[in-house]
Amino acid sequence: MKNTISILLFALFTACGSSGENKVEEDTDHSAHMDESTEQPKSKSPKQMAMVNVGKNHIHIEYSSPSVRGRQIFGGLVGFGQVWVTGAHKATSIHFQNDVMIDGKNVPSGKYGFFTIPGKESWTLILNEDWDMHLADEYNEANDVLRLTVTPERLEESVESLTYEVTPIDDNSGTISISWADTKVSFKVENKQE
Repeated sequence: MKNTISILLFALFTACGSSGENKVEEDTDHSAHMDESTEQPKSKSPKQMAMVNVGKNHIHIEYSSPSVRGRQIFGGLVGFGQVWVTGAHKATSIHFQNDVMIDGKNVPSGKYGFFTIPGKESWTLILNEDWDMHLADEYNEANDVLRLTVTPERLEESVESLTYEVTPIDDNSGTISISWADTKVSFKVENKQE
């Protein structure tokens, strides 16, 4: 009788021990039981950054990058004559570590919202004190730090995803450009001389 109980206990411990070990192994590999519907979809407008040092001045841009996906962009998805966050979702932000000059105007160091008003023949580029907003819902022209007008460049090859680039020219100046679909706009940034 004692032998039978000992054998049963041993069998029970062995069964529990091995199923417990398997359970631990199963718990560490969630791919076998992941419900695909609970996985987060990839954003169609992922967050991106463009940054570079122009001399000792670090320029940092954060934006959401939508794609063309077969749509008409300018004069379609992005209306002419309307304030645009020049990205998707949240307003695009530009941070200058040091004071800069843009279009002959002083822009103090800091973080700014970057907005544009696209047009067929010209674009208005805007730096605004407010950078933390969804779309341009709370945009207030009274908080503009700078407005400048540029002529858009027509691209020979379409750019699928909205792309910002900061390109140093030399130790004191650089170019910020925005390309999307068949259009590119650029402006020059110069470090303020002390």
